[in-house]
Amino acid sequence: MISRRNIRVKVMQSLYTLDTLEGDIKPGEPKRILQKHFDLTQQLATYLIHCILQIARYAENDARQKASKHLPTAEDLNVNIKIAGNELLWKILEENSYIKAVEAYKPAHKEDTELTRKIYFALQETPEYKEYINTSGRTPQAEKKMLEFIFTNLMLPNEDFTNYTEDIFTNWDDDCEMMELLVMHYLQKPGSLNFLALISKDKLKFAEDLLQAVLERKEVTMDLIKPRLKNWDPERIAVLDMVLMEMGVCEFLYFETIPPKVTINEYIDLAKAYSTPQSGQFVNGILDNIHKDLLKENKLIKTDFKKGN
Repeated sequence: MISRRNIRVKVMQSLYTLDTLEGDIKPGEPKRILQKHFDLTQQLATYLIHCILQIARYAENDARQKASKHLPTAEDLNVNIKIAGNELLWKILEENSYIKAVEAYKPAHKEDTELTRKIYFALQETPEYKEYINTSGRTPQAEKKMLEFIFTNLMLPNEDFTNYTEDIFTNWDDDCEMMELLVMHYLQKPGSLNFLALISKDKLKFAEDLLQAVLERKEVTMDLIKPRLKNWDPERIAVLDMVLMEMGVCEFLYFETIPPKVTINEYIDLAKAYSTPQSGQFVNGILDNIHKDLLKENKLIKTDFKKGN
């Protein structure tokens, strides 16, 4: 579910952090920093599912509060709480991976209960919700559709919710598109995700190997990058641009399953998204020239970086 683009972003951010650290890098520090980025992604996924469930379950709070009024009306005493018994909701609440993630990440500590209340009351006014509570019985499709509706129509378009989420999760901008796919997939197949290990072993190995390659083969990559900088002072080039070029060169040299053209396109996109307005063109020019020269010199023979050159 986590794409290679997301992985590259987290490796890029880890390398940038390492570049800004003062003093020597402690043993194991690069992997710890990288893992923190993946942990944030897992926390965000857990938090979003938690919010969906809490909005649905707020019907019970609403019913209790209205029933406890000094002079409750008949309407106050008959709040429809069908959604709080949503069968998919309870299936998720009882799912082992989600239970462990809640215990580990404690999403309730991050929840804005006032936002939950407001989104629930907005839900009450929608035709979709009124149809749901006025339909007798339950079907798996209707149960799933209602939770999906809360997420796609009331949470994601809500600026207050997304702004708050961005405030507490620095990775929101990086992961929001992936999160939409991931949450929708999970609602389709609850139990299909391990919230404490969203990234597969193969993808985690790619992330760790790419991080390690950039750190350990810096001399090799810089020998290829510096001659192409012409009148550019390497010290004045944006740090992220240099990080992205080093990552790209490492993929050229050491990752045999990734076509060079794919590498170039990926790092152009990342440069445009994360660095300066000119960075996409700059990174494209450098990586493209290195790729062409490696081809001409018959040096584009990918090897395991751990074996050296």
